[in-house]
Amino acid sequence: MTTPIPTAPDLPRCDWCGSEPIYQKYHDLEWGVPEWDGRALWEKLILDGFQAGLSWITILKKRDNFRAAFEGFDPERIATWGEPQVNRLLQDKGIIRHRGKIEATITNAQAYLDLGGADAFRDMMWAYVDSKPLNGRYKTQSEVPTSSPLSTQISKDLKKAGFKFCGPTIVYAWMEACGLFNNHLVSCHRHDQV
Repeated sequence: MTTPIPTAPDLPRCDWCGSEPIYQKYHDLEWGVPEWDGRALWEKLILDGFQAGLSWITILKKRDNFRAAFEGFDPERIATWGEPQVNRLLQDKGIIRHRGKIEATITNAQAYLDLGGADAFRDMMWAYVDSKPLNGRYKTQSEVPTSSPLSTQISKDLKKAGFKFCGPTIVYAWMEACGLFNNHLVSCHRHDQV
């Protein structure tokens, strides 16, 4: 039996999550927790790609809509999509209606499957950190970088494999969200827990 993770408004948190309850809940329960499911890693990479140029809370508030519009982020299904599905999604007010990002999701599903799917994608991504989260141990938000040599390398490797909307900054944010980097500030109540 696991101990429940405390989520209360007055707990010390990373500065970026502010005071909005949906953001605090995401921070406390998901962000930085190591993600070992390859399909979920892929979904989170796609959502981080949709975030480009926007704030994460925008994506977070629309995440359920994204999951419905993209049929549960099933890569095998999405990989077969074409112009009719792109046009349908461009009319969906519940998501970010950006043609390039929608088309990149289809391309990224194909690239993900070409790599071998969930287990292969998980193994490839976690191999970059030897299957152990890197620990930033940052004291202030201003110390936390927006990219790194490792996120740059992963970005290059993903692009070489056919992925799009996966630049070094997107990959870095994704690595933080998926727990490959533990970038909870040392003062945050989640730092030692993840």
